[in-house]
Amino acid sequence: MTVPQAPARPLRSLGFIHLVPFDRNDPGKGLRDGVELFRYAEELGLDSGWVRTRHLQYGLPSPAVFFAAVAQHTKRLGLGSAVIPVGHENPFRLAEDLGTADALSGGRVLAGVSVHPPGYSEATNDLVHDAGWREEDYGYGRIERLRELLDGHAVREVPAYNGIGGDIDSERVEPHSPGLAGRLWYGGGSLRSAEWAGRSGLNWLVSNISTTTDGDLNFGRVQRAQIDAYRAAHPAGDAARASVARVIVPTDGATPEQLRKYEEYAAARTPRTERVHGGKTIIARDVLGSTQQIVDFIREDLAFQAADDYLFELPFEFELADWKHILHQLATEIGPALGWQPSGAGAAADPAWNAA
Repeated sequence: MTVPQAPARPLRSLGFIHLVPFDRNDPGKGLRDGVELFRYAEELGLDSGWVRTRHLQYGLPSPAVFFAAVAQHTKRLGLGSAVIPVGHENPFRLAEDLGTADALSGGRVLAGVSVHPPGYSEATNDLVHDAGWREEDYGYGRIERLRELLDGHAVREVPAYNGIGGDIDSERVEPHSPGLAGRLWYGGGSLRSAEWAGRSGLNWLVSNISTTTDGDLNFGRVQRAQIDAYRAAHPAGDAARASVARVIVPTDGATPEQLRKYEEYAAARTPRTERVHGGKTIIARDVLGSTQQIVDFIREDLAFQAADDYLFELPFEFELADWKHILHQLATEIGPALGWQPSGAGAAADPAWNAA
Protein backbone atom coordinates (compact mmCIF):
# COMPACT_ATOMS: atom_id res chain seq x y z
CA MET A 1 0.00 0.00 0.00
CA THR A 2 1.27 3.47 -0.88
CA VAL A 3 1.37 5.74 2.18
CA PRO A 4 -0.05 9.23 1.56
CA GLN A 5 2.37 12.06 2.26
CA ALA A 6 -0.08 13.88 4.55
CA PRO A 7 -3.40 13.22 6.27
CA ALA A 8 -6.38 13.67 3.92
CA ARG A 9 -7.85 16.31 6.25
CA PRO A 10 -5.73 19.05 7.89
CA LEU A 11 -4.89 18.25 11.51
CA ARG A 12 -6.55 20.88 13.69
CA SER A 13 -5.33 19.89 17.14
CA LEU A 14 -3.38 17.27 19.07
CA GLY A 15 -4.16 16.06 22.58
CA PHE A 16 -4.51 13.10 24.91
CA ILE A 17 -7.04 11.28 27.12
CA HIS A 18 -6.22 10.24 30.68
CA LEU A 19 -8.06 8.14 33.25
CA VAL A 20 -6.38 9.93 36.19
CA PRO A 21 -6.03 6.62 38.08
CA PHE A 22 -5.25 6.50 41.78
CA ASP A 23 -4.53 4.12 44.65
CA ARG A 24 -7.54 3.61 46.91
CA ASN A 25 -5.34 4.18 49.97
CA ASP A 26 -3.85 7.43 48.65
CA PRO A 27 -6.17 8.91 46.00
CA GLY A 28 -4.74 12.40 46.43
CA LYS A 29 -1.40 11.39 44.93
CA GLY A 30 -2.96 10.07 41.74
CA LEU A 31 -5.11 13.16 41.36
CA ARG A 32 -2.12 15.45 41.89
CA ASP A 33 -0.14 13.41 39.35
CA GLY A 34 -2.99 14.06 36.94
CA VAL A 35 -2.76 17.81 37.48
CA GLU A 36 1.00 17.63 36.94
CA LEU A 37 0.53 15.69 33.69
CA PHE A 38 -1.83 18.36 32.36
CA ARG A 39 0.62 21.09 33.36
CA TYR A 40 3.38 19.21 31.54
CA ALA A 41 1.19 18.79 28.44
CA GLU A 42 0.70 22.54 28.23
CA GLU A 43 4.43 23.07 28.65
CA LEU A 44 4.97 20.77 25.65
CA GLY A 45 2.53 22.83 23.59
CA LEU A 46 -0.20 20.20 23.22
CA ASP A 47 -3.65 21.59 22.47
CA SER A 48 -5.90 19.62 24.81
CA GLY A 49 -6.05 17.15 27.66
CA TRP A 50 -9.16 15.04 28.21
CA VAL A 51 -10.24 12.93 31.19
CA ARG A 52 -12.35 9.82 31.33
CA THR A 53 -15.19 9.59 33.83
CA ARG A 54 -15.28 6.56 36.10
CA HIS A 55 -17.78 5.70 38.83
CA LEU A 56 -17.13 3.00 41.44
CA GLN A 57 -13.62 2.54 40.00
CA TYR A 58 -10.13 3.85 40.79
CA GLY A 59 -10.41 6.61 38.23
CA LEU A 60 -11.62 10.20 38.15
CA PRO A 61 -15.38 10.54 38.80
CA SER A 62 -15.62 14.37 38.72
CA PRO A 63 -14.17 16.05 35.61
CA ALA A 64 -15.46 19.52 36.47
CA VAL A 65 -13.76 19.46 39.88
CA PHE A 66 -10.52 18.30 38.26
CA PHE A 67 -10.73 21.00 35.59
CA ALA A 68 -11.09 23.66 38.27
CA ALA A 69 -7.84 22.43 39.82
CA VAL A 70 -6.01 22.14 36.49
CA ALA A 71 -7.14 25.65 35.54
CA GLN A 72 -5.00 27.02 38.38
CA HIS A 73 -1.88 25.47 36.83
CA THR A 74 -2.50 26.09 33.10
CA LYS A 75 -3.51 29.00 30.89
CA ARG A 76 -4.13 27.64 27.41
CA LEU A 77 -4.75 23.86 27.36
CA GLY A 78 -8.23 22.74 26.32
CA LEU A 79 -9.88 20.68 29.09
CA GLY A 80 -12.02 17.86 27.74
CA SER A 81 -14.16 15.07 29.17
CA ALA A 82 -14.18 11.81 27.24
CA VAL A 83 -16.84 11.27 28.28
CA ILE A 84 -19.29 12.15 31.07
CA PRO A 85 -22.12 9.57 31.12
CA VAL A 86 -25.08 11.89 31.62
CA GLY A 87 -27.22 9.01 32.82
CA HIS A 88 -25.42 9.43 36.16
CA GLU A 89 -26.02 13.18 36.20
CA ASN A 90 -28.77 15.66 36.83
CA PRO A 91 -28.39 17.89 33.74
CA PHE A 92 -29.12 21.00 35.80
CA ARG A 93 -26.38 20.30 38.33
CA LEU A 94 -23.97 19.18 35.64
CA ALA A 95 -24.56 22.46 33.79
CA GLU A 96 -23.71 24.37 36.98
CA ASP A 97 -20.49 22.40 37.51
CA LEU A 98 -19.35 22.71 33.90
CA GLY A 99 -20.18 26.42 33.88
CA THR A 100 -18.11 26.95 37.02
CA ALA A 101 -15.13 25.06 35.59
CA ASP A 102 -15.40 26.92 32.29
CA ALA A 103 -15.50 30.31 33.99
CA LEU A 104 -12.47 29.45 36.13
CA SER A 105 -10.51 28.18 33.12
CA GLY A 106 -11.29 31.13 30.86
CA GLY A 107 -13.51 29.20 28.44
CA ARG A 108 -11.43 26.07 27.91
CA VAL A 109 -13.85 23.25 28.82
CA LEU A 110 -14.63 20.77 26.03
CA ALA A 111 -17.56 18.85 27.43
CA GLY A 112 -17.73 15.36 25.96
CA VAL A 113 -20.88 13.48 26.99
CA SER A 114 -22.82 10.31 26.28
CA VAL A 115 -26.11 8.89 27.48
CA HIS A 116 -27.34 5.43 28.34
CA PRO A 117 -29.35 3.81 31.15
CA PRO A 118 -27.64 2.84 34.43
CA GLY A 119 -25.73 -0.40 34.00
CA TYR A 120 -25.36 -1.70 37.54
CA SER A 121 -27.47 -4.32 39.27
CA GLU A 122 -30.92 -3.20 40.34
CA ALA A 123 -29.84 -3.05 43.99
CA THR A 124 -26.85 -0.85 43.15
CA ASN A 125 -28.93 1.32 40.82
CA ASP A 126 -31.42 1.86 43.65
CA LEU A 127 -28.61 2.96 45.94
CA VAL A 128 -26.98 5.25 43.37
CA HIS A 129 -30.05 6.77 41.71
CA ASP A 130 -32.92 6.02 44.12
CA ALA A 131 -35.88 4.07 42.79
CA GLY A 132 -36.78 6.77 40.26
CA TRP A 133 -34.18 5.53 37.78
CA ARG A 134 -36.72 3.02 36.47
CA GLU A 135 -38.95 5.83 35.21
CA GLU A 136 -36.23 8.18 33.96
CA ASP A 137 -35.77 8.87 30.25
CA TYR A 138 -32.16 8.09 29.36
CA GLY A 139 -32.49 9.04 25.71
CA TYR A 140 -30.84 11.80 23.72
CA GLY A 141 -33.26 14.32 25.22
CA ARG A 142 -31.10 14.36 28.33
CA ILE A 143 -28.22 15.78 26.27
CA GLU A 144 -30.50 18.32 24.61
CA ARG A 145 -31.66 19.52 28.00
CA LEU A 146 -28.05 19.90 29.16
CA ARG A 147 -27.21 21.96 26.08
CA GLU A 148 -30.19 24.26 26.60
CA LEU A 149 -29.14 24.85 30.19
CA LEU A 150 -25.55 25.57 29.14
CA ASP A 151 -26.86 27.92 26.46
CA GLY A 152 -28.62 30.08 29.03
CA HIS A 153 -32.24 29.10 28.43
CA ALA A 154 -34.54 30.38 31.16
CA VAL A 155 -35.45 27.90 33.87
CA ARG A 156 -37.94 30.18 35.63
CA GLU A 157 -39.36 33.66 35.86
CA VAL A 158 -37.55 35.74 38.47
CA PRO A 159 -39.97 37.36 40.92
CA ALA A 160 -39.60 40.99 41.83
CA TYR A 161 -37.08 41.63 44.60
CA ASN A 162 -38.90 41.82 47.91
CA GLY A 163 -36.01 43.02 50.05
CA ILE A 164 -35.16 39.65 51.57
CA GLY A 165 -31.96 37.73 50.87
CA GLY A 166 -30.41 40.07 48.35
CA ASP A 167 -31.22 40.82 44.74
CA ILE A 168 -29.13 37.98 43.26
CA ASP A 169 -31.73 35.70 41.65
CA SER A 170 -31.25 34.58 38.04
CA GLU A 171 -33.63 33.01 35.54
CA ARG A 172 -30.91 30.73 34.10
CA VAL A 173 -28.19 28.35 35.27
CA GLU A 174 -25.29 30.28 36.78
CA PRO A 175 -22.47 30.83 36.25
CA HIS A 176 -23.30 31.15 32.57
CA SER A 177 -20.25 30.72 30.34
CA PRO A 178 -20.83 31.96 26.78
CA GLY A 179 -19.69 29.50 24.14
CA LEU A 180 -19.71 26.43 26.37
CA ALA A 181 -22.85 24.98 24.76
CA GLY A 182 -21.03 25.07 21.43
CA ARG A 183 -18.18 23.03 22.88
CA LEU A 184 -20.26 19.92 23.51
CA TRP A 185 -18.90 16.66 22.05
CA TYR A 186 -21.01 13.53 21.80
CA GLY A 187 -18.94 10.41 22.42
CA GLY A 188 -20.46 7.66 20.32
CA GLY A 189 -19.75 4.43 18.51
CA SER A 190 -22.70 3.68 16.25
CA LEU A 191 -24.23 4.99 13.05
CA ARG A 192 -27.40 5.87 14.95
CA SER A 193 -25.50 8.05 17.42
CA ALA A 194 -23.42 9.58 14.64
CA GLU A 195 -26.50 10.62 12.70
CA TRP A 196 -28.22 12.00 15.82
CA ALA A 197 -25.13 13.99 16.86
CA GLY A 198 -24.91 15.38 13.34
CA ARG A 199 -28.58 16.40 13.15
CA SER A 200 -28.23 17.99 16.59
CA GLY A 201 -25.23 20.07 15.55
CA LEU A 202 -22.88 18.62 18.17
CA ASN A 203 -19.19 17.80 17.77
CA TRP A 204 -18.35 14.08 17.36
CA LEU A 205 -15.82 12.03 19.33
CA VAL A 206 -14.90 8.39 18.69
CA SER A 207 -12.45 6.23 20.61
CA ASN A 208 -10.98 2.72 20.61
CA ILE A 209 -14.33 0.98 21.22
CA SER A 210 -17.00 1.00 18.54
CA THR A 211 -19.97 -0.86 17.11
CA THR A 212 -20.07 -2.94 13.94
CA THR A 213 -23.36 -3.62 12.19
CA ASP A 214 -22.22 -6.47 9.95
CA GLY A 215 -19.31 -8.11 11.78
CA ASP A 216 -16.72 -5.94 10.04
CA LEU A 217 -13.52 -5.96 12.15
CA ASN A 218 -11.78 -3.25 10.11
CA PHE A 219 -11.91 -0.66 12.86
CA GLY A 220 -10.87 2.34 10.78
CA ARG A 221 -13.44 1.54 8.10
CA VAL A 222 -16.24 1.19 10.67
CA GLN A 223 -15.38 4.54 12.29
CA ARG A 224 -14.97 6.28 8.95
CA ALA A 225 -18.53 5.27 8.05
CA GLN A 226 -19.72 6.84 11.30
CA ILE A 227 -17.79 10.07 10.70
CA ASP A 228 -19.16 10.31 7.16
CA ALA A 229 -22.72 9.71 8.42
CA TYR A 230 -22.22 12.35 11.12
CA ARG A 231 -21.11 15.01 8.65
CA ALA A 232 -23.85 14.07 6.17
CA ALA A 233 -26.44 14.77 8.87
CA HIS A 234 -24.80 17.90 10.35
CA PRO A 235 -25.98 21.37 9.26
CA ALA A 236 -22.32 22.37 8.76
CA GLY A 237 -21.66 19.41 6.49
CA ASP A 238 -17.99 18.77 5.86
CA ALA A 239 -17.04 21.56 8.29
CA ALA A 240 -18.51 19.64 11.25
CA ARG A 241 -15.81 18.75 13.78
CA ALA A 242 -14.82 15.14 14.50
CA SER A 243 -12.13 13.85 16.87
CA VAL A 244 -10.56 10.38 16.83
CA ALA A 245 -8.91 8.80 19.88
CA ARG A 246 -6.84 5.61 20.03
CA VAL A 247 -4.38 3.97 22.43
CA ILE A 248 -1.01 4.83 20.89
CA VAL A 249 2.27 3.98 22.64
CA PRO A 250 5.53 5.26 21.11
CA THR A 251 8.65 3.21 21.75
CA ASP A 252 11.30 5.71 20.63
CA GLY A 253 13.08 7.16 23.63
CA ALA A 254 11.73 4.52 26.02
CA THR A 255 14.01 2.93 28.59
CA PRO A 256 14.49 -0.86 28.37
CA GLU A 257 12.17 -1.24 31.36
CA GLN A 258 9.52 0.95 29.75
CA LEU A 259 9.82 -0.87 26.43
CA ARG A 260 9.28 -4.22 28.13
CA LYS A 261 6.26 -2.86 29.98
CA TYR A 262 4.81 -1.35 26.80
CA GLU A 263 5.24 -4.56 24.78
CA GLU A 264 3.71 -6.76 27.48
CA TYR A 265 0.78 -4.36 27.81
CA ALA A 266 0.01 -4.37 24.09
CA ALA A 267 0.44 -8.14 23.73
CA ALA A 268 -1.97 -8.84 26.58
CA ARG A 269 -4.66 -6.66 25.02
CA THR A 270 -4.38 -7.79 21.39
CA PRO A 271 -6.62 -10.92 21.60
CA ARG A 272 -9.66 -8.81 22.51
CA THR A 273 -9.34 -6.93 19.21
CA GLU A 274 -9.70 -10.07 17.09
CA ARG A 275 -13.38 -10.78 17.67
CA VAL A 276 -16.78 -9.12 18.05
CA HIS A 277 -18.01 -8.77 21.64
CA GLY A 278 -21.68 -9.13 22.54
CA GLY A 279 -22.73 -9.32 18.91
CA LYS A 280 -21.68 -5.78 17.91
CA THR A 281 -18.81 -4.30 19.97
CA ILE A 282 -15.35 -4.13 18.45
CA ILE A 283 -12.10 -2.85 19.97
CA ALA A 284 -9.20 -1.21 18.15
CA ARG A 285 -5.74 -2.73 18.35
CA ASP A 286 -3.29 -0.63 20.39
CA VAL A 287 -0.69 1.07 18.20
CA LEU A 288 2.80 0.33 19.55
CA GLY A 289 5.87 1.35 17.63
CA SER A 290 8.42 3.89 16.49
CA THR A 291 7.55 7.42 15.45
CA GLN A 292 7.61 6.39 11.79
CA GLN A 293 5.40 3.34 12.39
CA ILE A 294 2.86 5.46 14.28
CA VAL A 295 2.85 8.20 11.67
CA ASP A 296 2.40 5.63 8.90
CA PHE A 297 -0.50 4.05 10.78
CA ILE A 298 -2.26 7.38 11.30
CA ARG A 299 -1.82 8.38 7.67
CA GLU A 300 -3.25 5.08 6.44
CA ASP A 301 -6.15 4.82 8.91
CA LEU A 302 -9.48 5.77 7.34
CA ALA A 303 -10.88 7.29 10.53
CA PHE A 304 -7.83 9.45 11.24
CA GLN A 305 -7.86 10.65 7.63
CA ALA A 306 -11.31 12.15 8.25
CA ALA A 307 -10.61 13.59 11.71
CA ASP A 308 -9.93 17.18 12.74
CA ASP A 309 -8.36 16.29 16.09
CA TYR A 310 -6.10 13.40 17.12
CA LEU A 311 -6.19 12.21 20.73
CA PHE A 312 -3.78 9.68 22.26
CA GLU A 313 -5.46 7.52 24.91
CA LEU A 314 -2.98 6.91 27.73
CA PRO A 315 -2.85 3.35 29.15
CA PHE A 316 -4.47 3.09 32.57
CA GLU A 317 -1.82 0.86 34.11
CA PHE A 318 1.23 3.03 33.46
CA GLU A 319 2.87 5.61 35.74
CA LEU A 320 3.53 9.34 35.55
CA ALA A 321 7.00 8.90 34.02
CA ASP A 322 5.55 6.65 31.29
CA TRP A 323 2.72 9.05 30.49
CA LYS A 324 5.18 11.95 30.30
CA HIS A 325 7.34 9.93 27.91
CA ILE A 326 4.35 9.30 25.64
CA LEU A 327 3.32 12.97 25.66
CA HIS A 328 6.90 14.10 25.02
CA GLN A 329 7.15 11.85 21.95
CA LEU A 330 3.73 13.01 20.79
CA ALA A 331 4.63 16.70 21.03
CA THR A 332 8.25 16.60 19.86
CA GLU A 333 8.34 13.80 17.27
CA ILE A 334 4.99 12.41 16.16
CA GLY A 335 3.01 15.64 15.97
CA PRO A 336 5.61 17.53 13.94
CA ALA A 337 5.94 14.54 11.59
CA LEU A 338 2.20 14.92 10.92
CA GLY A 339 2.56 18.63 10.20
CA TRP A 340 1.45 19.82 13.63
CA GLN A 341 3.29 22.54 15.54
CA PRO A 342 3.17 23.07 19.34
CA SER A 343 1.43 26.09 20.77
CA GLY A 344 3.45 28.58 22.79
CA ALA A 345 3.53 27.93 26.52
CA GLY A 346 1.52 30.50 28.46
CA ALA A 347 -0.49 31.60 25.42
CA ALA A 348 -4.18 32.42 25.69
CA ALA A 349 -6.83 29.73 25.27
CA ASP A 350 -7.09 28.53 21.66
CA PRO A 351 -9.88 30.56 19.99
CA ALA A 352 -10.50 27.59 17.70
CA TRP A 353 -12.26 25.80 20.55
CA ASN A 354 -14.89 28.53 20.64
CA ALA A 355 -15.46 28.09 16.92
CA ALA A 356 -15.96 24.34 17.31
